[in-house]
This record gives sequence, structure tokens and C-alpha cells, in this order.
Amino acid sequence: MNGIPPLPSIAAGRRHSVGLISDGTVTAVGDNKYGQCDVGGWRDIVAVAAGNVHMATNTGNAHTIGLTADGTVVAVGWNMHGQCEVSSWRNIVTVAAGWRRTVGLRSDGTVATAGRNNEGQCEVSGWCEMVAVAAGDWHTVGLKSDGTVKAVGNHQYGQCYTNGWRDIVAVAAGYLHTVGLKSDGTVTAVGRNHVGQCEVSDWRDVVTIAAGSNHTVGLKSDGSVVAVGWNKYGQCQISGWRDIVAIAAGCTHTIGLKSDGTVVAIGDNAYGQCKVGGWCGLRLPGTYNV
Repeated sequence: MNGIPPLPSIAAGRRHSVGLISDGTVTAVGDNKYGQCDVGGWRDIVAVAAGNVHMATNTGNAHTIGLTADGTVVAVGWNMHGQCEVSSWRNIVTVAAGWRRTVGLRSDGTVATAGRNNEGQCEVSGWCEMVAVAAGDWHTVGLKSDGTVKAVGNHQYGQCYTNGWRDIVAVAAGYLHTVGLKSDGTVTAVGRNHVGQCEVSDWRDVVTIAAGSNHTVGLKSDGSVVAVGWNKYGQCQISGWRDIVAIAAGCTHTIGLKSDGTVVAIGDNAYGQCKVGGWCGLRLPGTYNV
């Protein structure tokens, strides 16, 4: 595989959603208890990420990350574990946000982390030749240029057992599971599967994947979307979606970016995290890269 996958222009956190406008500004809706939606002053942003919190933690503590055009990173929101202390990062080409943690991929293929490391999820100093990163609640995943995958952190349910994966072109990480998209459009998953979030073996023609806390979402080549896993809030009820070009999965909601730059969302809306109907002009995948 070659190059960095398209930069994310939508992100879904525990109770908030984030969107990157084509002019480099950012919008956000949902729970703002810790200032995670205070992105109104951001400029020259090329990618966004939203920290998630699994349902077992019934709080709104979350953070939001923005990658700027010059390779630096900005952050707002909950910072108890230093997950927002990223101002010194340089030469970053993509970002990911997990629970209490932020991950950045440098242009030289190495990885930077900030935040909680109790489970070893920040032990990435030896990683190299990476082209993509993903952050679960307690584990971090890296995709190498040769299509193999590395993972560190909590592996109680086997979510870090990716050593045998090959021909992977994208990765995603949920609460306790890891998902990989293969070059042939099929999908593989490992980790906790108590609500079927790893039941992706029959997926075909998938071009993008996303992992929520306990659900998995796939974007197909025809612009339709598939989803499996926990569906208590209807976060997997996306069968009618069409013309989708990007997806993101939060704890209990799912959002999709349409080809016309508008956004759809489904799932838990208790904090207004699905109120994206007025969003327009979002940056489409592949229209900018660092």
C-alpha cells in the first residue's frame, strides 16, 4: 500500500460529533461539559478526531483533536491524563483519539502519544513505517506500509492479536475490539464479540471502516453502509443511507458524510450529538492531504 489514507473530516465521540468544513474551520455539537465542542476558533484544520468513552463510564469526559495544515495539533476538552497536551507535536500527518488518549502519526512513519498509559497503550516508541493509527479505549493500533498491523495495550479479549493480519489498508479500534479492512474489500475483526461487533466476515466491497464502543460500521463502494453490534439506540440502523463517502462511529451513535457535503446521523441524541442536519460544505475525503 502507498501513502496515508484519506484524512478524517467527521468524528464521533461519547456524546458529541465533530465536522471539518471545507474552509478549514470546524463545527461540533453535543455534550460540551468539558469544552470538547469549543472548536469555533480553529483555523486551517485538515483532520479531526474525537475521544470516546465507553458506556461503563457514565460521564461526558471527552476531548476533540484537530490537525492543522502545518502538521501541528490542537486539542480541547477533558485533560485529566494529559491527552490534550499535544501542542509540541510537529510533522503530524493524521490523528486519532481514544479514551483519555491522543495518537498522532508523524510524516516519518513514527507515532506520538499523549495521555493515559496504565495498560501500555502509549508504548509505541519502537513503531516505524506506519501509515495509519487508531485508538480504542485501552489499546492503540498501527497500520504499517506493508499491510501488517501492530497493537499495544489491553488485550484481555484478544483485541491486540493482529500479528497474523496481512494486506490491510485501514484499521479501526473500539472499546474492546479491533477491525481491519483488507485490500480486497473484505473485513476482519478480533476482540470482544458479546454483541456481535466482530461479525464482519461476510462483508464485501467495503472501502472504509469505523468502530464505535460496541458496534462496527463499514462503507461500501456503492455509497451504502453496513453495521453490526450493539444497537440499543439504533446506531446500526443505517440500511437506508446512500451516497455516503465517509463514516464515523461514537459510543452510541453513527454519523455519515454524504457526497454533497451534508451529514446524517443516527443513534443516541440525548445531548444533541445527532443534530447535524444543518451541517453543509464539509470537506470530502481525498480533497486535502498533508
